[in-house]
Amino acid sequence: MADIVDKSWDVQRRIEERVKRLGKGKYGRVLKMARKPTSDEYSKVVMITGLGIVAIGALGFVIYLIMRYGPDVFRGLFGVVGT
Repeated sequence: MADIVDKSWDVQRRIEERVKRLGKGKYGRVLKMARKPTSDEYSKVVMITGLGIVAIGALGFVIYLIMRYGPDVFRGLFGVVGT
């Protein structure tokens, strides 16, 4: 029983040491500079992300249309008889 308690204290001590070093490592400066975005910043990020998702979806739909109906259009333009 004492062995389990000693192991749990050891794990707890290691976790606390990692938390203490969190602000002092290579990411410490970034964490100190980080702040909560304002509502204006957040809405701009959401808008730009949404526009990017819509643009990628539209591009994929255009590629689908070209792959689906493109060969028939080209056959009709050049008078090639389909098999």
